[in-house]
Amino acid sequence: MSDTQPGRLPVFLDLDGRRALLLGAGEAAERRAATLLACGALLVRATEFDEALLDGCAIAIGAADEDARARDHPLQVQLRAMAAAARRRGIPHNVVDQPELGSFITPAVVERAPLSIAISSGGAAPVLARLLRARIETLVPPGFGRLAALAGRLQDETRRVLPDVLQRRRMLEAALSGPVAELVLEGREVEAEAAYRRALDDAARGASVQRGFVHLVHPGPGPADLLTLRALRLLGEADVIVHGAAESPAVLEVARRDAARVVVLDAEAPALLVRLAGDGGKLVRLSPTDADARALCEAGVDHAVVPGVASVRD
Repeated sequence: MSDTQPGRLPVFLDLDGRRALLLGAGEAAERRAATLLACGALLVRATEFDEALLDGCAIAIGAADEDARARDHPLQVQLRAMAAAARRRGIPHNVVDQPELGSFITPAVVERAPLSIAISSGGAAPVLARLLRARIETLVPPGFGRLAALAGRLQDETRRVLPDVLQRRRMLEAALSGPVAELVLEGREVEAEAAYRRALDDAARGASVQRGFVHLVHPGPGPADLLTLRALRLLGEADVIVHGAAESPAVLEVARRDAARVVVLDAEAPALLVRLAGDGGKLVRLSPTDADARALCEAGVDHAVVPGVASVRD
């Protein structure tokens, strides 16, 4: 006999302008109230249950702090009554940290509006879900929300210009993982929108030109654990890493395993970066010089400077 439980269907409910019952009191209830209000729900609050409270509700949530978790506690009696009534009516319901009373569980969420990432252990290990959320928070910077918003603003135009689904998907995959994404993450949204429209125009004409993006990454004093989170992310995504012979082996060790590594002299690097950018893809130039940035500017290559951690001197 299998000890696995049936899977749960992950969904995102639209509660804007809809009634939501919140039964309970304490810190746990206040956290749920803030979440429901942020979703635009019309909040109905109570500490004692009456089935009439469920009338017109799209969702029902119960919450009790640790000191009210005993089965014979008056609030627990109210929560069980709410859960039973909501189940009879087919209303989605949840009791905080008591999955056996609910029809759904609330996941740990990484919010990058309008992008949301939900992580759930099915109620088996909520602390693990929260730990994973913290890890994902560092891997998905807030700029990804702005990237999703940009794609949303241009969605109708993209569908009109590229009615073919496969052609449109290919264009979006290239745009949202290439220069458009990098420009948004750099906070250069006007340039990002222009780059998106260029990519859309190229796709409509059947052009296969792929524009590269160069990150000029200053790794800092040398040890890999002093790399910034941004530098770590870029090294993990790079298609090509350009560096000098004296670059720290520890820094190179944390880079993407299958990335091409090109050792170059400082005097040769500017021309090389311009040429490699013409091949498309994501490039990282470690320990860049001012000449690198000048050459990229003159050639019209999209690029960004990534500062490192400054060394501390006595």
